Amino acid sequence: MPDLPNQPYEVVVEADVLVRLRDGIRLATDVHRPARDGRPTAGRFPVILERTPYGKSETSRSEIDLGAGQPATRAEAAAAFVRHGYVVVYQDCRGRHGSEGAFVKYLSDAEDGADTLAWILAQPWCDGRIGTMGLSYAAHTQMALASMGPRGLAAMVVDSGGFSNAYMSAVRNGGAFEMRQATWAYNQARESPAAKADPAVRAALEAEDIKAWFTAFPWKPGHSPLRHVPEYEAYLFEQWTHGRFDDYWKKPGIYAEGYHDRVPDIPAVHMSSWYDCYVRTATENFLGLRTRKKGPIRLILGPWLHGDRTSTHSGDVDFGREAPIDGNIAANWTEFRRRWFDRWLKRLENGVDEEPAVRLFLMGGGSGRRLESGRLDHGGRWIAASDWPLPETRFEPYHLHGDGRLAPAKPAKGTAPLAYDYDPAKPCPTIGGGISSGQPVFVGGAFDQREDPRFFGIQNPGLPLAARPDVLVFETAPLAQDVAVVGPITVKLWISSTCIDTDFTAKLIDVHPPTADDPRGFAMNLTDGIFRCRYRESWESPSMMTPGEVYRIAIQPFATGNLFKAGHRIRLDISSSNFPRFDVNPNTGEPEGMARLKRIATNTVHVDRDRPSHVVLPIVPVATLKPLS
Repeated sequence: MPDLPNQPYEVVVEADVLVRLRDGIRLATDVHRPARDGRPTAGRFPVILERTPYGKSETSRSEIDLGAGQPATRAEAAAAFVRHGYVVVYQDCRGRHGSEGAFVKYLSDAEDGADTLAWILAQPWCDGRIGTMGLSYAAHTQMALASMGPRGLAAMVVDSGGFSNAYMSAVRNGGAFEMRQATWAYNQARESPAAKADPAVRAALEAEDIKAWFTAFPWKPGHSPLRHVPEYEAYLFEQWTHGRFDDYWKKPGIYAEGYHDRVPDIPAVHMSSWYDCYVRTATENFLGLRTRKKGPIRLILGPWLHGDRTSTHSGDVDFGREAPIDGNIAANWTEFRRRWFDRWLKRLENGVDEEPAVRLFLMGGGSGRRLESGRLDHGGRWIAASDWPLPETRFEPYHLHGDGRLAPAKPAKGTAPLAYDYDPAKPCPTIGGGISSGQPVFVGGAFDQREDPRFFGIQNPGLPLAARPDVLVFETAPLAQDVAVVGPITVKLWISSTCIDTDFTAKLIDVHPPTADDPRGFAMNLTDGIFRCRYRESWESPSMMTPGEVYRIAIQPFATGNLFKAGHRIRLDISSSNFPRFDVNPNTGEPEGMARLKRIATNTVHVDRDRPSHVVLPIVPVATLKPLS
């Protein structure tokens, strides 16, 4: 061990070290090292690595504790670990900030990360044990390098990212394209080396009205708001137009589930939140690694927006003082990670082994009234479990009925199907959901499903989405007792259409009864999903439908965890668009992202005994839910 191990170390920083990769590209890297009297301490230490496209020296919004006025700087965040005997390494991803090379989102991070680990292992200050951490893209970089099976990787804290399968969620979803990729590309192009080096490029990007561009699809290569930085435009169009699930989507940086066998058998935390876009990623990586590795592998799911782990709310809904990680899962986020790394990098016996495999925030149970903040008091609490889905889960079908009921009983024979006209020129607007990086066009979170001027693309302010003619609504009677829905959701529909291709969407909603604060009630969105019908037979080989023919499809919204209180209703909305969260299907069967035409589709959902469309709900007996001690 280095000298004086019980005394906090000082910190020295070696800034802008250039790490050479296998192809000769050099990545800018900052090394924060333990020191005494202003000089690096001799000896070897465990290392914590974070690779980011957001600037290795820039303040990360993720480094904030509850009650702090602002996030810690990178130097301050590193110091919290270095003083306890770690080396902390921050690195700019290829083509970003101080690093060389061209930026191609996600696809260079596996080899670049593995090369960086090899470089760290060769340094005299590394003891051979490396942990990784980071939020969002810095979570993607972790699973990307882990998929290469590198030596030295010994522990991970993967926070809201790490693509289990980017084709199935977070880049594409159910065959549709997630439009947050377009807003992210535009926002990050403004921070690109090209924009920083050339004021004219920066000015051109700033002059673009991105909201107006969201009314002008299809974008054309060379004629989009990203044309000023061609490498960003190129990768965006490549993702958008690559609709089929082939080798393009099976690379280690975006397809961790295809490489779970190669990931080292190491302790790993996988974390997300109900209103994050990485719920499916976290649960799939947890399951895929837990069944293959000794680990331990942990899963944490909170009620927040993407990375907002100190928040008590998402959107217009408050979940109470138990919602943040701080004071509930750990003293704070820094302490949580330090204890994890102390146990698995330093091998200190600190009780981390005894913590539950699964920790989830169960939303619901609040008063339903408005708080002083103006947000709805939905409430909630943390629960613990040994596995995912929870062992006590019963997967129960709730059927769609022709009269709008949602009930366990199957519909009657001969029930007439329900049809609506879906006009791609007038898509159903996105009001919250599991979204990140949509600003300034759209936002995630929990909201009353009512049209509001805050949201992009609304047409009838004040009216509920349920009033739209292209939204089918199915709901239970007021519940006689509390019902806990915790786990993955599947919506199985029998459908037909007058067009050769179209989409179907599904949204699960907790309908609060009327109160003095909300006399019309409050329809709180929990989770939603989409399915593009050309992929009904195969993700690899899309095929067009025969108009009028009945097909069976399955929509997979993200998992959720919610207590529907007695008196509330469980509701399922079916439609054919959710824009701008997902791109709009023009119903013409044209190539993805390049359609020039639009057609109105009459879409039909069948709800009879022989074609019993239904949602499968993961219901957990309330009495079996275990509080987090």
